[in-house]
Amino acid sequence: MADEQENATNNEAAEQQFVIQKIYCKDVSFETPNSPKMFTEKWEPELKVDLHTAVNPLADNVFEVVLTVTVTVKVGEKTAFLAEVEQAGVFNVAGFEKQQLDSMLGSYCPNILFPYVREVISELVNKGGFPQLILQPVNFDSVYAQHVQQRQAEQEKAETSGSDAVH
Repeated sequence: MADEQENATNNEAAEQQFVIQKIYCKDVSFETPNSPKMFTEKWEPELKVDLHTAVNPLADNVFEVVLTVTVTVKVGEKTAFLAEVEQAGVFNVAGFEKQQLDSMLGSYCPNILFPYVREVISELVNKGGFPQLILQPVNFDSVYAQHVQQRQAEQEKAETSGSDAVH
């Protein structure tokens, strides 16, 4: 009996597959709307970082995951710079249950892409003439868990308001 369970586990693991086919920069934007005057201002920046992940199915078990990071830095009311990078990857992910697949595409793949985004943004900011900017690590597991909770709350709210309308 133990051998059967071990064989079933081994077969399941053998069927699971995760392959990075390609990692690439899909889109890059860097704007310095208040340059060169911004370089004469006292440098007391306010940093805002927005993250967004999108998943696009390409074929059976093949997905494009796009991590978009937008960094906006203001000094007072003026925008010093805005950097936006779409870092993408093509991943072959097979043999996982729906919940595991969603987690891999929503958390694991963005974790793989983030160091590339961080490097591109750091280089853009440096080449734009601004002080070095190194984005702090992101806990994509936590971000994904928050997204799942938010989605569940929205579904529950929609079901509740839908049942109220029936009465």
